[in-house]
Amino acid sequence: MSMLSIRGVQKTFESAHGDPTVALQEVSLDIHEGEFIAIIGPSGCGKSTLLQIIAGLIEPTSGQVFLRDQAVTGPPAEMVYLFQQYSKSLLPWRTVVRNVALPFEARLKLSKSERLARCGEYLNMVGLGGFPNHYPWQLSGGMQQRVAIARALAAQPKVLLLDEPFSAVDALTRLELQNLILDLQSRHGLTIVLVTHDVDEAVFMADRIAVLSNRPSVIERVVATELPSPRESMATRELPRFIELRGDLVRQLITRQKEEALDA
Repeated sequence: MSMLSIRGVQKTFESAHGDPTVALQEVSLDIHEGEFIAIIGPSGCGKSTLLQIIAGLIEPTSGQVFLRDQAVTGPPAEMVYLFQQYSKSLLPWRTVVRNVALPFEARLKLSKSERLARCGEYLNMVGLGGFPNHYPWQLSGGMQQRVAIARALAAQPKVLLLDEPFSAVDALTRLELQNLILDLQSRHGLTIVLVTHDVDEAVFMADRIAVLSNRPSVIERVVATELPSPRESMATRELPRFIELRGDLVRQLITRQKEEALDA
């Protein structure tokens, strides 16, 4: 049984003026338990729309998403969505530890000491054990995203959905966060779906990569990265398979971008 099954998902956005926009045409994909899937495609092809449908945040026009064998009709408790704009997802009036405590307050009846102990564990996992009483605005962008990751882990998800989560941080911080996510996946057996515009990131992190076409989007191709684990920031990127696959995917996206420009 797949952890996630996407079956014939289509999404059309109605317009008060002009023709409706078909973002997703007919998208189907099975994602296995413990697998890391990256979704890439041309700009504006509907990558984030698909991720929001998987998360139960928006409804498809037709088709269905299943978490194991249960239809997704709203945000499931087993699934956590990590947004690109981490600074807006954290509550600025709450300290780091109280931000991480939010899932416990919503779902579990724990004493204050139990909440603090659990939050401390998750902060240690992301390397922020020394910052529980800081406020988000006192931290760097990368540290804020680590807080968001710790809070996501506190919800004890089976599936983690990542919507370009590292695009707003600098290059070195991005590498650190990529390695952190891969380490957490290995330790906790998470199923992860990553939407990214960065082909390098997709090849480095994913087990398989789903490539969306120009809008209205379908999945043109699903390719296994076939890279050894654990992965290392520089050594993995120097492997012939990494270089070959990255080049192949970049060429495919450039071709689709040119086709889109000609059709415009």
